[in-house]
Amino acid sequence: MKQTSLEMQNTVYQRIAEYKQMVASDPYRLHYHLMPPIGLLNDPNGFVFFRGNYHIFYQWNPFETAHGAKFWGHYISNDLVHWQEAPIALAPDSWYDKNGCYSGSTVVHDDKMYVFYTGNVKNQYGERESYQCLAISEDGIIFEKMGPIIEVPEGYTAHFRDPKVFQQNDRWYMVLGAQTLEEKGEAVLYSSSNLLNWNFEGTIAGSEKNALGEFGYMWECPDFITLDGQDILLVCPQGLTQKGYDYQNIFQSGYFVGKAELNKATFRHGEFHELDHGFDFYAPQTTTDAKGRHLLFGWMGNAEEEGVIQPTVKYEWIHALTIPRKLTWQNGKLLQQPVEELRQLRTNELRYVNTDLSNMKLEGGEVFEMLLEVNQWKGKSFSMKIGNTTSISYDAITKTLTFERQSFHTNGKLEQRYCVLDSLQSFHIFKDTSSIEIFINHGERVLSSRVFDNLDNKEIIFHVDGMVEATISKWNLTRVTAY
Repeated sequence: MKQTSLEMQNTVYQRIAEYKQMVASDPYRLHYHLMPPIGLLNDPNGFVFFRGNYHIFYQWNPFETAHGAKFWGHYISNDLVHWQEAPIALAPDSWYDKNGCYSGSTVVHDDKMYVFYTGNVKNQYGERESYQCLAISEDGIIFEKMGPIIEVPEGYTAHFRDPKVFQQNDRWYMVLGAQTLEEKGEAVLYSSSNLLNWNFEGTIAGSEKNALGEFGYMWECPDFITLDGQDILLVCPQGLTQKGYDYQNIFQSGYFVGKAELNKATFRHGEFHELDHGFDFYAPQTTTDAKGRHLLFGWMGNAEEEGVIQPTVKYEWIHALTIPRKLTWQNGKLLQQPVEELRQLRTNELRYVNTDLSNMKLEGGEVFEMLLEVNQWKGKSFSMKIGNTTSISYDAITKTLTFERQSFHTNGKLEQRYCVLDSLQSFHIFKDTSSIEIFINHGERVLSSRVFDNLDNKEIIFHVDGMVEATISKWNLTRVTAY
């Protein structure tokens, strides 16, 4: 007999209570990142500002540390730093979402939250069915499901998901990730005047549109924003082949910039740019807050190869979200920077002004923030090692920045990610117990990764070939996570 939503939720909360001590005992539990209270977390969903609070939902399998029938977990904050767990927003309890309430978005209209998500279904023959669904909340806590509003149109497979809804010129639009019957990835567009009835407008970007050529067999988690006059389509194409330092992970996350005419379902754009060059970043979602800022959360994970197990699994949880980031458009580049509110976490400031980094050592700690600004560069290369195995280096001759960590799925070998950088001007690091986010040159490049190093080694050691002079500011960061 199928469980009702209330029964499902009670089962989840019983499991949380049963394993709470085990989860909390993990030394790699993060201090200021959003994590699942138990089980698996993946895509951020429904990021929205509503009645003075930020709401972030997330894909959640509370029953195991593997993908399965997803719920929507829910956190609420008034400052992007201190988060409170809210009741489960969506559970896979209806015929149209019985195998998972998949990713989606939220908008505010008439002082209500309209939640759009993909209902995932496996029919009696084991075949996938996909429905775009709506739920409405008057208080941001209790959500009433309204059922499917869009079914898969002709010409597409059931890989048709992740609705992102936004408003432009008094009309509502929805971008969806899609796969054609020819197994080509696309972002498709719908429009509506009332958020209830939707019209299919066509493809705005895809593998065979706008001279892209072959560019992935499926596009996931699209998002669309306009920033300083630039129309930006964020999307996660699957099936790209690595080219040099591009597309190093199994699936990619990035954006196209151009000019859209949504009323004509057209988007003239340039090349694809990756959002993050680390190991663990996928499925970003944006919102605009009361200050007019474009904010972004990403999943600090990726669709790992089968058999990859992180050390947290034995404590019954896996994955986290990134810190919240502010997006800006400067000098033809999309920059990501940590939100200013995170400064509330700072304690015990250390500052070194105009310091020669040659063979310098610092006490790092397992949880810290560090800002390094280069004042003078007369070196061939620079490196910084954090703990036993995590390191960042820059070669001024080859213009290559390298991030290295200890692999947690290949017998502890070291593994690298790279990006090209014309010069190293600054980097801003947010280190948590088992994560690191590195913002290079004020957000020109970002590298996000989970790291599982020896927590006892807290040294930061610099090496320079030549001379590099910099100003360093470093802070310990206060623990604020609910779990």
